[in-house]
Amino acid sequence: MGQAVNGDRKCVAITGAAGGIGRALCARFREAGARLALIDRRPEVLELAQKLRSSGADADAAVVDIAESEAVAEAFEGFVRSLGAADALVNNAGFSYEPTLAKSTPAGWAAHLAGNLNGAYHCSRAVLPRMVERGRGAIVTVGSVNGVAALGDPAYSAAKAALMSLTRSIAVEYGRHGVRANAVLPGTVRSPIWDERRKRNPEVLELLERWYPLGRIAEPTEVAEVAFFLASDAASAVSGAMVPVDCGLTAGNQVMARELIVEDE
Repeated sequence: MGQAVNGDRKCVAITGAAGGIGRALCARFREAGARLALIDRRPEVLELAQKLRSSGADADAAVVDIAESEAVAEAFEGFVRSLGAADALVNNAGFSYEPTLAKSTPAGWAAHLAGNLNGAYHCSRAVLPRMVERGRGAIVTVGSVNGVAALGDPAYSAAKAALMSLTRSIAVEYGRHGVRANAVLPGTVRSPIWDERRKRNPEVLELLERWYPLGRIAEPTEVAEVAFFLASDAASAVSGAMVPVDCGLTAGNQVMARELIVEDE
């Protein structure tokens, strides 16, 4: 990831650390020697931090619902004491359990916005003051192609669309302080989030693959690699970018294109 200006290893805060993409992020930043501040609402994050420490990493963890602003602030103050202030934040936490508007409820809609959007705001707000003080920092948000087009999961999608606006706002407002903000936009990712759907339909991922120009879906490690780049010094001139990690999905409709080609032939 490169070294901080003061020569110390960088401290990276990762939300949703216990999930599929979260664990890939932890592994990638751990490989680069970063100090890791892990947040998740699942207690498994404590075990993850312990395993990282056992492997020689500097890691701390907090079980926090990032929708709770006071809990987030308290957790990050704890990380400052144990690891130092965050040089980078990866807003990775996210969830969806209401696939259609018809099945959504006001409570579910509010919960999706609170966890997927407000949580990223709370975490960003917690790290920005110290980033401004030091004149440097990077915030990487894991968005989704759902924020670009209507692909189901409307509450989740609305939150992910808003995250792109939040990312641009941070990039514009805090750029003069040396803070960069970018987002990665995954398509379907082969992660545990699909476990329940695969129980109902074991072939669901294979069915989705036909929509992707690369003929496959992304792996968590591929999302982590792009997030790592955006957080690193190698991306020092990149801010306000929305980077698809979607095996070509948002480049165009390959199923439609193939049908048109057959029609033209």
